Amino acid sequence: MRPTYLTEKSIGEFIARALAEDIGDGDHSSLAAIPADAQNKARLLIKGDGILAGAELATYIFKAVDPDLQVELLLQDGAQVKYGDIGLTVKGKAQSILTAERLVLNCMQRMSGIATYTNSLRQLIEGTKAKLLDTRKTTPNFRMMEKWAVVIGGGHNHRFGLYDMVMLKDNHVDYAGGIREAITATQRYLQEKGKDLQIEVETRNLQEVKETLETGGIHRIMLDNMVPETMREAVKMIGGRYEVEASGGITEKTISAVAACGVDYISVGALTHSMKSLDISLKAYK
Repeated sequence: MRPTYLTEKSIGEFIARALAEDIGDGDHSSLAAIPADAQNKARLLIKGDGILAGAELATYIFKAVDPDLQVELLLQDGAQVKYGDIGLTVKGKAQSILTAERLVLNCMQRMSGIATYTNSLRQLIEGTKAKLLDTRKTTPNFRMMEKWAVVIGGGHNHRFGLYDMVMLKDNHVDYAGGIREAITATQRYLQEKGKDLQIEVETRNLQEVKETLETGGIHRIMLDNMVPETMREAVKMIGGRYEVEASGGITEKTISAVAACGVDYISVGALTHSMKSLDISLKAYK
């Protein structure tokens, strides 16, 4: 199922902004060198192993540049790909293909890299109840596509922005004067504003977990940068009363041990800020 933030309007607005940034007052290289009536073909070449993402977005981009371009998807989002695979073909006005090329590749390379890394981490926690989450550590103005790539790779989206969930992190707690103060102030604010938002509280040690449980009225407790032994004790303390999320520097080397602690969610910022793009190119062919 497509995430709710992916609407025809939101995708169209993203593409319009991206094309305006890239094209400016014209793709002068293509306009100068290629006859206006030239018709050609190109194919998307996969030059690495991983999970394909951004193929559906590519069709939107090509059509936004030129509705007459004919795009055939040979591989769908989520497909396991290898070097030498062909993801799609496009044919039509040569100038249009060239104008769309870089935006298609920029999106697909990064999205495929995210989906590939997400898929690899997800496999490491199979057999546990833990779900893999992304974070807000995303590229400005590209968050929607990065979070879409996480879903394609088999992960789940955390909150999309600051507005759709309350997360009381360490700085919020410190500025508010403590766990209890931060939670009660938030509860009061939500009631006054008539907002029905879930509350998550970040905890750094077992004492903060205890204070959160004593205060109550929240939905999820985050265990931040805790070693597995402490995390298991925290999960035991919480006892299923609230959802539990683990976070903080979790890598492919540590994620299995974290999942084994019994947490419900594991959030990994590296899904979107430290992945390696998948090598993809668009090449003309006869």
